[in-house]
Amino acid sequence: MRETLLGAAILVSLVSACSSSSGGNGNAGGSSAVWSVGGSPALAGGGPAAGNPDGKCSIPTEAQPVDTSTPTHVIGDGTAASCTSSAVVSTISKGGLITFKCGPDPITIKLDETAKIYNDTGPEIVIDGGGLVTLSGVNTHRILYMNTCDEAQHWTSAHCDNQDSPHLTLQNLTFIEGNSTGQLEEGGGGGAVFVRGGRVKVVNCRFFNNYCDPTGPDLGGAGLRVFSQYNNLPVYVVNSTFGGADGYGNQCSNGGGVSSIGVSWTILNSLFSYNHAVGDGGNPAQTGTPGGGSGGAIYNDGNTMTLTLCGVRIEHNQVNDYGSAIFFVSNDHTGNIVIDQSVITNNIGGSWYPTYPQISNHDDTPITVTNSTIQ
Repeated sequence: MRETLLGAAILVSLVSACSSSSGGNGNAGGSSAVWSVGGSPALAGGGPAAGNPDGKCSIPTEAQPVDTSTPTHVIGDGTAASCTSSAVVSTISKGGLITFKCGPDPITIKLDETAKIYNDTGPEIVIDGGGLVTLSGVNTHRILYMNTCDEAQHWTSAHCDNQDSPHLTLQNLTFIEGNSTGQLEEGGGGGAVFVRGGRVKVVNCRFFNNYCDPTGPDLGGAGLRVFSQYNNLPVYVVNSTFGGADGYGNQCSNGGGVSSIGVSWTILNSLFSYNHAVGDGGNPAQTGTPGGGSGGAIYNDGNTMTLTLCGVRIEHNQVNDYGSAIFFVSNDHTGNIVIDQSVITNNIGGSWYPTYPQISNHDDTPITVTNSTIQ
């Protein structure tokens, strides 16, 4: 049953469950020439930096950037003019380790169509923008699409909903103006990036002004929408920013930043701010409403999932219905939330906060909070 908690600020300061280090964002052999102190990539075309500057949590090996010093494919010949929409789309369709050579300056590449992953071009697919590349959907279409259960993207397994690959890594990139409105395959969402199956990891990336459908009870993820990760292994989001400043936020019916069904997440040293869940009526939709409006930053629904946050800041996100920061509902009541060294504050709107303000969840959902501020 949904309940409303009329509470004031809650400050939690307990023994940390996660280890931390000041140097947890190493390059691991990527595009080191454009990295600044602390591991964040140089800004591509302005805007808030990638990641939470106060995030100091250690990064496990499997969540580190991928070494792209010997790429399989390179987009561009060293000039900005060579980094075209067609070059991006055609190269991404080939898979492998992909980097860019577009000149020394930040560049925004306006895509004429959605770039699509083909499932038989893996198992490892890495797209590395070197901290200089912004991909734009020009407010008309999604930027990147991967779906192991889409026959058009080549089936590679009899169990497309639980297959190991492709392993997609997005690193040192900025995604802007993606818009998946009306693209309702697999339930829609994923204004910038949509992924089903295999594995996906996001490292040192930024998501600004991306959109998906404004209404719908279970549709979401203006920045990133994910389904069916192999063996329920987590999606890693590391040192990344969704919104980050007023005027840069992402918006969708639910999950202004990220959204998923039945997927676990481990989000480290990242920032979610000024994102907006703009739907109305919740899930299931209240009578007379189109549904939606939950999870200003993060929307998680489904079964048997874990949301882990460490070194994350979630602030100034907004909802119309539930979970101004986080909406987390495990249908079989087996999920849990772990929050360490994080700050959740000043998120706006919503109700049904049985345990902590700004987090909507079943009242039997275990939530472990250490060294964090929730207010």
